[in-house]
Amino acid sequence: MATVLLVRHGRTTANASGVLAGRLAGVRLDDTGQRQAATAAERIAVVPLAALVTSPQERCRQTAKAIAQAHPAALKAATERGLAECDYGDWQGRKLGELAKEKLWSTVQRHPSAAAFPGGESMVQMRHRAVEAVRRHDAAVEAEHGPGAVWVAVSHGDIIKAVLADALGMHLDLFQRINVDPASISIIQYTADRPYVLASNTHAGDLSWLVRPAGKRTRRSRGTVGGGAGPDPVTEGS
Repeated sequence: MATVLLVRHGRTTANASGVLAGRLAGVRLDDTGQRQAATAAERIAVVPLAALVTSPQERCRQTAKAIAQAHPAALKAATERGLAECDYGDWQGRKLGELAKEKLWSTVQRHPSAAAFPGGESMVQMRHRAVEAVRRHDAAVEAEHGPGAVWVAVSHGDIIKAVLADALGMHLDLFQRINVDPASISIIQYTADRPYVLASNTHAGDLSWLVRPAGKRTRRSRGTVGGGAGPDPVTEGS
């Protein structure tokens, strides 16, 4: 049972100007995005990581680099195309205000399972390859590093929303109800019977509760009646 931290890239110049960047080259973190990435990296630095995986888009690679540089272990980010931004096709590079006038916009918002971008991919295709990539890496991390291993996947808003929706057992048509802000951290723990969403769209807070004390077995998250007792607190010297 591994645990994945899903990190959205920090804010970009395209985010700030209301442009749908998609897979266009040259989209980088702005000053705010760099600060956001540094904050996320600082939060994650207290957690021993088994792997760091990133979308190939530059803004994600920048965010992954910040995480690697802040971590005490020697981390090297691996690129995973399954975590790439949605291929918005002909919509890439256009203003969101302009796209909102398109007929397809309503489908994307209300019935995304029926949406396919002209010259790009469908949202169903996006969900399938993103969920497959996360679950594949998660299984590989647990197989190599054992139960309790934690790893990071750096990706994009719609990608992370789709993965969270899958973990929550939600239909893709409901995934727009999930919010994933720049540089936010969401946490999923996969088990043999089902996934558990431990956190969603967090911007601050101590993550040391993810650290497994030496010599202790990892306690699996369960749908306990009454909510359960929560994670074991990390005590000094453990």
